[in-house]
Amino acid sequence: MKAYIFPGQGAQFVGMGQELYQQSELAKGMFEKANEILGFSITDIMFNGTAEDLKQTKVTQPAIFLHSVILSKVLGDTFKPDMVAGHSLGEFSALVANGTLSFEDALKLVSQRALAMQKACEITPSTMAAVLGLADEVVEEVCAGIDGIVVPANYNCPSQLVISGTVKAINDACEKMKEAGAKRALVLPVGGAFHSPLMEPAREELAAAIEATVFSKPQCPIYQNVTTTAVTDPKEIKENLIAQLTAPVKWTQSVQQMMADGATLFTEVGPGKVLQGLVKKIDRGAEVASAGM
Repeated sequence: MKAYIFPGQGAQFVGMGQELYQQSELAKGMFEKANEILGFSITDIMFNGTAEDLKQTKVTQPAIFLHSVILSKVLGDTFKPDMVAGHSLGEFSALVANGTLSFEDALKLVSQRALAMQKACEITPSTMAAVLGLADEVVEEVCAGIDGIVVPANYNCPSQLVISGTVKAINDACEKMKEAGAKRALVLPVGGAFHSPLMEPAREELAAAIEATVFSKPQCPIYQNVTTTAVTDPKEIKENLIAQLTAPVKWTQSVQQMMADGATLFTEVGPGKVLQGLVKKIDRGAEVASAGM
């Protein structure tokens, strides 16, 4: 069975999507439509901006979403997923790919999500850190013992977990992780504590926008970050998407579940190859591919 997977924030690079824009009339039309919906020329930033410009959450999220979704549309009839999943932001790309959301509606939600997250980041100085070489349970225990807000945020692959919280709590946690035997505990260059309770203001804001959006019956199941299981009920998809902002991304568990349900090939759709690498670390025998451009 074919699984299509969609990357999240961090996969962006300058020049992303330019080849698509130049080679496909369909892609060009969709990019132009996106500039119109967003109210600024995101294509200028994607194709010719600096890495710094691209790093702003309000740019990064729509940029990665556009690259993924437009690429999936350009693939045409060859794009036939049996199941889809997305890493954090990638979940929105996956929901367009399986027909749950329209391109326009999803782009508006992604833009609102990015702005809401940006705002939430400005309320409390917060960040994230990657912890390598510790069992998930140990990371969870260390986080629980820290004074302040720090939680597991991304279960990326075995012994690679990202934690999220206030700057002080993250720094304290990183020290304790090293003492507990972590190979590395590295603060990441991100704008805030994504997938933690500190995103509550953004979750509330996004919840209203999601509730007001039409979610259709999907053409194939999506394995969502919050539940890790196959979901096809539009109401349930909405609830999981709202919960996602303050809940951890259970990527390891989602991939394991997809394999248990018969996934034989994981094709990454969008910029970079981050997810292919993670899938291979979750299961060495997994077959991975890139959708190109």
